[in-house]
Amino acid sequence: MVKILVTGGCGFIGSHVVKELLSRNYEVRVLDALNEQVHGDTVLRISEGTELRKADIRDVPAIKEALADIDSVIHLAAEVGVGQSMYEIARYVGVNDFGTAVLLQAMIDTPVRRIVVASSMSVYGEGLYETETGARVGDARRNAVDIRAGRWDPLAANRSPLRPVATDEGKPVDLASIYALTKYAQERQVLLFGQAYGVEAVALRLFNVYGAGQALSNPYTGVLANFASRLANGQAPIIFEDGRQQRDFVHVRDVARAFRLALERPQASGCVINVGSGQAFGIAEIASMLALAMGVPGIEPQILYKARSGDIRNCFADITRARALIGFEPSHRLETSLAEFASWVRSVGAIDRSAEMKRNLEERGLVI
Repeated sequence: MVKILVTGGCGFIGSHVVKELLSRNYEVRVLDALNEQVHGDTVLRISEGTELRKADIRDVPAIKEALADIDSVIHLAAEVGVGQSMYEIARYVGVNDFGTAVLLQAMIDTPVRRIVVASSMSVYGEGLYETETGARVGDARRNAVDIRAGRWDPLAANRSPLRPVATDEGKPVDLASIYALTKYAQERQVLLFGQAYGVEAVALRLFNVYGAGQALSNPYTGVLANFASRLANGQAPIIFEDGRQQRDFVHVRDVARAFRLALERPQASGCVINVGSGQAFGIAEIASMLALAMGVPGIEPQILYKARSGDIRNCFADITRARALIGFEPSHRLETSLAEFASWVRSVGAIDRSAEMKRNLEERGLVI
C-alpha cells in the first residue's frame, strides 16, 4: 500500500484529508503538534488505521523519522489566522515558513514522489476586478482614508467603480497580511524545491473552508465558525465593515477530495490550483443564513463599520484550472450544507471568543 504523511493531520482539514485517503486504501501517517489553540477544547479522534506522531513541524529528528517509508506528503501544518498573524509575527513565520523549510530539508535525504502544500486565497490580497469598460484589474487596493470614510470598495486608478469577478491563478499575488506572506512563502518553497530535486509539487490555494470539525472556540479559524460560536451562545455575529464583502465558502469534504486528487493526477505537478466553490456570498448574508439554519433567525449580526488591518474586500474563486487539472468539482453547496453544519455545532457546543479577538486587535491598533 502507498503510505502518505499528512502534517497537521489532526486539524480540521487534516482530519478530513486523512479520512479521504483511508477510504481510498492509502496508508496514513500523521504528524501534528496538537496545538492548544486548535485542539484545547476538542476531543481528539484519530481515524482507525492511522499512525500518529506528536511533534512540532520544526522538530528536525521527528520530521526525519516521520518521512521514513513515505511515498508522498500532504503538508497542512500551519498557524492560521489573518488577524492574529499581524501581532504574533514570529510565531506565524516560525511555524509556517521555517517549519516548511525543515520539512523540505529533511526530504533531501528522504525523497518522496510528490508533495501537496496547503496555500491560501489570502495570497491574492484583493480578488480580481473589472473596470466599467471590462478591463481586468489585478492590483486593486484600498487605502485607510477611504476605509475610515466608509468607502469600502476598491476603486480604479481614476476613482471610478470596480466590479469584483472570480479570481483565477493568473491574478498577481498581493500580500496584505503576515499570514498571506507566510502562505506564499510556503507554496514558493515547495514549488522551488520540487523543481530543484525532481519532486512533484502542487500548491492548493484554499478559499474559506467550512464544515464539521472546525475549532469553534478558536476565533481565528474562519468566519463561519466564528458566527456559529456566537449564535450557539445567543450572541449576534460580529461583522467588520458593512457586511457586503464577498467570499467563497468551500466544504471541507470537497477540500479533502481535492487534496487526494492533487496527489493522484500527473498533470497537477508544478502547478498552483484554486480550491473553492466558485460561488460568492456576502458576509452579512451568510450570517443570516446561518442564524436561520441554527434556529435563531431573530439574532441579527452586529455590523461594526470598522475594518481589520490586513482584510480584503472581495475574493472568490475561479476553479477552471482545478476542473481541468485534477477533475475537481464541488459537490457540497453552502445553501444545502448549512443545516448539517448547524446540527453539528448544536451537538458539540462552543465557547465564544470573538470579543476577545476583537479586543486583541483593537488594543494593537489593528482595527481601522
